[in-house]
Amino acid sequence: MTLFYKTYSWSQGDSGIPEETRMLWEHIANKKNWRIVQLPNGFYQAEHSDIKDENVWHDTTRRETLKGAEAAIDGSVDHYTKKLEFLKGPKVVKTFK
Repeated sequence: MTLFYKTYSWSQGDSGIPEETRMLWEHIANKKNWRIVQLPNGFYQAEHSDIKDENVWHDTTRRETLKGAEAAIDGSVDHYTKKLEFLKGPKVVKTFK
């Protein structure tokens, strides 16, 4: 019997992450690709543009205030920036001698 094992090691960089996914993360991590629109019910919706067509927008979250919507965008940008940093491999935080 032959067994096939496939593993991913995050210490080896972005192995296992499709190029398309990485490109989406880079796109979402850039705040210029976001906008906030006000909905008829008074809520604010955070949207990011499509990678291929800048005239197409994908709704992401709704908030009661403009400040809340902008905070949601900032949180998303921060989240995806961290994901991209993680693809570069582990971050050394302490070494021993």
